[in-house]
Amino acid sequence: MKSTGFKGLLGLLVVVMAASGCTEETDRADGPAVIGVDKATALVDEPVRIRITGLRPGEKVTVTSEAEDSGGSLWSGKAAFTADGKGAVDLTRDRPRSGTYRQADGMGLFWSMVPVTGEPEESNFATGDPREHGSYTVRIAARAKGRPAVERELTRTLRAEGVREQRFTVARDKVAGRLFQPPGGKPRRAPVLVFGGSEGGMSTAGEAALLASRGHPALALCYHRCPGLSPSVSDIPMEYFVTAARLLGRESGEGHDRMAVMGTSRGTEPAQYLVQNHPELFRDAIVYAPADQLYGSFPERGHAWTKGGEPLPLKPLPLDRVRGTVLAVAGGEDALWKALPMAGSIADKRGESGPHRALLYQDAGHSVSGFPYIPTGTVSVHPLTRETYSLGGAIPADAHARADSWPRMLKLIGR
Repeated sequence: MKSTGFKGLLGLLVVVMAASGCTEETDRADGPAVIGVDKATALVDEPVRIRITGLRPGEKVTVTSEAEDSGGSLWSGKAAFTADGKGAVDLTRDRPRSGTYRQADGMGLFWSMVPVTGEPEESNFATGDPREHGSYTVRIAARAKGRPAVERELTRTLRAEGVREQRFTVARDKVAGRLFQPPGGKPRRAPVLVFGGSEGGMSTAGEAALLASRGHPALALCYHRCPGLSPSVSDIPMEYFVTAARLLGRESGEGHDRMAVMGTSRGTEPAQYLVQNHPELFRDAIVYAPADQLYGSFPERGHAWTKGGEPLPLKPLPLDRVRGTVLAVAGGEDALWKALPMAGSIADKRGESGPHRALLYQDAGHSVSGFPYIPTGTVSVHPLTRETYSLGGAIPADAHARADSWPRMLKLIGR
């Protein structure tokens, strides 16, 4: 019998392995891709890095996101990519070929999710009451032709473990609000008084719970549309906000040396009034989609704000006595009022420690407030008038404004 020799045996072995599909390269190329994340569980305002690996160079893959909001509505996002020379896709680095968002954005699959039913511009992802809904799940899936799909679940936390809550009522405490205290054993940062705009109610509980998760005792204050309070933005005493600030300083144990006030839309008027006229209580103010003066009541005609039982004059708000900084955040396409030039006016003023600041986003609308990475529409039905309002801007621009301004705000109040 004639020997085949070493080279002949080696060639035969390669042919057999190739025919059986058992090479390491073939297994890697035809098996499922791998979804890698740096943080499987993170606070809702914290970005995560997602990478898809195990692909062939130039291979096309579709990555999707899916989540159910607190109201039971299903939301989904999608982005199609081409793998790089190493067979990987990095969502932070790579621009999608198509999908629900268009630019390279590591969190694009989160904020660009659209409702399965309903119009994206008219819908908002409901995070729910932070007491009842501490987190939600986003399911990430990767699908490539000829491969099995692979999925990974990410947990987005709205309220960190250990955050404590106290509730206040007008009848018992003279203010209506929810105080969120940081978990014990962690560094405590500046307390924050938080309130919303003309929508009223306890609209800022989510922001307050998240601030507490980051170490800030935060009081979500209701100043109208709560039991014992005005049903609208009408004849609201500034003394009410002062009472709330003193309550926050006392209950948080942090006092007022670093206290900040955060207001949105109509709420930016009392926020600026307070930081100007009560520097003994407040250091900084953050005002989203702001006014730069006091306006009248809403929706009926009359006076919105009072002091000592008398209406406050409708005039520009001086900010020269502010102990810290007023940070104004506004969009150039705000359809409700001229927030961007008014934010610029705020930044042109100086307080005791120097000039104030503005973050201006030319393509954003009125929806620049709140924590980032949550799908938010550009049309709203007002709870007082039941009228439908365009807020202006565009969903991607609003998402960028929130993602960019939120960490800057945290840096300011956390210094």
